[in-house]
Amino acid sequence: MPKALAILQKYWQHDSFRSLQNEIIDSVLSGQDTFALMPTGGGKSICFQIPGLMKEGICLVISPLVALMKDQVANLQKRGIKAIALTGGIRSEEMIDLLDNCQFGNYKFLYLSPERLQSDWILDRIKGLPINLITIDEAHCVSQWGHDFRPAYLKISALKTHFPKVPLLALTATATPRVKKDIITELGMHNPNQFEKSFARKNIAYMVFEVEDKLYRMQQILKKNPQPSIIYVRNRKSCLDISAQLQSLGYKSTYYHGGLTAREKDKNMQLWMEEKAQVIVATNAFGMGIDKANAKTVIHIQLPENIENYYQEAGRAGRNGEKAFAVLLTSPADIVQSESQFLNILPDKVFLNTMYVKLCNYFQIAYGEGIDEQFSFNLHHFCLKYGFPALKTFNAMRFLDGQGILTMSQEFSEKITLQFLIPSKEVIRYTSLNPNDEEIILTILRTYPGVYEMQTTFNLPLIAKKSHHSEAEILAVLQKLKEKEIIEYHSKSNDATLIFNEIREDERTISKVSKYLTRQNELKKEQLQSVLKYIREKDICKSKMILEYFGEKTTNNCGICSYCITIKKPKNDLDLLSKKITTLLKTEDLSSREIQDRTKNTADDVIFVLQQLLEDDLLIIQNNNKYTLKT
Repeated sequence: MPKALAILQKYWQHDSFRSLQNEIIDSVLSGQDTFALMPTGGGKSICFQIPGLMKEGICLVISPLVALMKDQVANLQKRGIKAIALTGGIRSEEMIDLLDNCQFGNYKFLYLSPERLQSDWILDRIKGLPINLITIDEAHCVSQWGHDFRPAYLKISALKTHFPKVPLLALTATATPRVKKDIITELGMHNPNQFEKSFARKNIAYMVFEVEDKLYRMQQILKKNPQPSIIYVRNRKSCLDISAQLQSLGYKSTYYHGGLTAREKDKNMQLWMEEKAQVIVATNAFGMGIDKANAKTVIHIQLPENIENYYQEAGRAGRNGEKAFAVLLTSPADIVQSESQFLNILPDKVFLNTMYVKLCNYFQIAYGEGIDEQFSFNLHHFCLKYGFPALKTFNAMRFLDGQGILTMSQEFSEKITLQFLIPSKEVIRYTSLNPNDEEIILTILRTYPGVYEMQTTFNLPLIAKKSHHSEAEILAVLQKLKEKEIIEYHSKSNDATLIFNEIREDERTISKVSKYLTRQNELKKEQLQSVLKYIREKDICKSKMILEYFGEKTTNNCGICSYCITIKKPKNDLDLLSKKITTLLKTEDLSSREIQDRTKNTADDVIFVLQQLLEDDLLIIQNNNKYTLKT
């Protein structure tokens, strides 16, 4: 039997294993159930791919992430290793052929979602395969206290009865002690060997800065660190806006979000990977399978949903071991916004039930029917018809998708894309000659500043609301502009496909999953409080806070985070800066940027001293963001 290191060298061209990889592989090869907690970038896939190749038969990999499955299968095939993924959208006849290939075609890896195991005929076919290892990726999904619970994961333990002698390998990048205990229990793991890599990333400086002007601070960071950077934002519009603003300031920037076509995603990612763009502005759709070793800075300009996601995204910096920065920029308004962003859009049982019943009515599904029926679906049209808030509705549907009641075949994307083809001065000339269209056109331009440079996704209800015109009036103006070749305009009639996986039983359908919804909402509230504590707490090392969140105790400060650098500052220097600032403010009110320019100190020192003066009740911040001495 070939040695593990020989396989690593042959297929991956690495001369040695990373920390814990070899130990996990040995545990699996000995036939022992194994739990491995390896933070992002730790090389989890090697831990099952190498034993899968070393053993006779096929390795079954259960994963919830279609994009990651496709990515791993493509990478294995590129290396000449036979692998298959049973993802959504594959017809039953094709699935039968793929499973035949697994049985008779000497395939080494079969990837599938946990929901696939709920199909009796697929499970029967899998029982007949020579399975050598069962790998559960993203194993935290089995825990109701995990940040991405999926009930279908609870059924995985049944595989133990069919394959009692086949070892289980549970892998996750983020698990608190409570979640880890759940994983081992719910998967029915028998005395598993447990391997946990420290969450400490000693080369990453975790920075939290409260700032008035996030764009200005981003400029400072990118200028000081001109290496590859990622800026994470919460939505697609921010992606385009921030990228366009950075471009206008002279930075080579691109963007990445779930609404782009596969071709656009690949193109933009390659610009960043090949360093033709210093910055990629992205939503959390960016990241899976991304392993760029020399990313120097990861900047979050809006609050993350939870520490788990933040840790994974921040961990994309500094994978080459060199010093890197994970920066979270906040403002006082962020806390208020986070309440509406995260909490006000959580669906409760009443909303979920109402939305589900209306959805069935929308597609004219009778009670007791609907299983396996498939429909084209437009989220905006549905919400408009029933007066539902779009984000709350989307979250409700995503929850039903996670429970396996529905399947959303693709991410929701905007219905319309458009781009202006003529210069801005010509557009202004057109509006002066066509005053009836002016308000709609100006609203579009104010909402989408990048609409001259690229095809831009377009939210019709939003523009209708902002411009105080009906959707029909806006569509008529767009059609007119298209005919005059002022814009390029594409309209898609649907933005998703929905598959109903169960018969319609209204409240009965919802009641059986509502307890999970209640727990999920409680968890999201807890997680938000953890994020708020992380940004508010100014007297604890940031790295220590992250480690303690994941149950890892440490007495040592990291020495490089935003807290640690302030305690290392000579007190005399900060006292002198404090005196300079109060002297300046005696003559006029100033913003932090103006104070920084006048004192010639770093932004970090200025903000730190200003915060101290505010806490000592010596300063006031005015509505125009200028500081004034308290009289």
